[in-house]
Amino acid sequence: MQKLQQISSRIVYMPPYSETDRPVLMAVKGDEKTLVVDSGNSSSHAKLFLDQLQEYDMRGDWLVLTHWHWDHVFGMSEMHMPKICHDETYNKIKELQTLSWEDSELDQRVLEGTEIPFCADAMKKELGNQRDIVLPIPDLTFHQRMTVHLGGVTCIIEHVGGDHALDSSILYIPEEEVLFLGDCLYANLYAEKWNYTIEKTLQLVSRLEKYADAKVIFLSHHDAPLTKKEFQSQLQFLRNTALLTGKFNGNGEAIAKEMSIQLQRSLDEEEIETIGFFVNGYK
Repeated sequence: MQKLQQISSRIVYMPPYSETDRPVLMAVKGDEKTLVVDSGNSSSHAKLFLDQLQEYDMRGDWLVLTHWHWDHVFGMSEMHMPKICHDETYNKIKELQTLSWEDSELDQRVLEGTEIPFCADAMKKELGNQRDIVLPIPDLTFHQRMTVHLGGVTCIIEHVGGDHALDSSILYIPEEEVLFLGDCLYANLYAEKWNYTIEKTLQLVSRLEKYADAKVIFLSHHDAPLTKKEFQSQLQFLRNTALLTGKFNGNGEAIAKEMSIQLQRSLDEEEIETIGFFVNGYK
């Protein structure tokens, strides 16, 4: 069973579970209020998180959604608290409300290319036969940036976009030097070929570099948070790969060769995969 991990007196998080695509969930406790980040991919996921929060004398007062994908919003109905999201996340949730999640409908959307096969399989495993998904409309929306004051600690929420989801938002807790990225650094999976694009990547990296003070960085599907050094290294790799993709007109072999020279070592499997995603997204 997933168990909450505590990184400070104010912050706890539940690690991801890859088999059914459960992302990281986090709570930030202020002197007056507690803010929860993402609702999980099912009622069961949300309930497990909320039940364990009680062990830390926490209860959610605000819910922030990082983006619209199913694994981050399907637990919303269990979280009886005001919900905050970006304008476009709000619009996407309204679209999700119109869909059926039964096998036949899911399978049809996979055939049409509007649903990811991995996600459809994960939904079936996570939800079983209980497919009555209730998606409440969020209570508050923002366009670019907002700050939530919890008492003794603040949460800065900013829309950053990126290839994975155009509505992606991040959350920064300056007093704790903790940055929650959601899925914004991942590739676009809602495409025939998973991909990164040069323009969106460079924009995203520039926006994230403003948070250079962060010492603990969460990605929603990474088992452990990144260190400051690991985060900076990942941003640099994404920027350099984007620039090399343009320089070599999407030639994967040339990109990989030049990157290996720059790093003065052989590339690992994940780096080679990332270059492949940029090649897929090159136009």
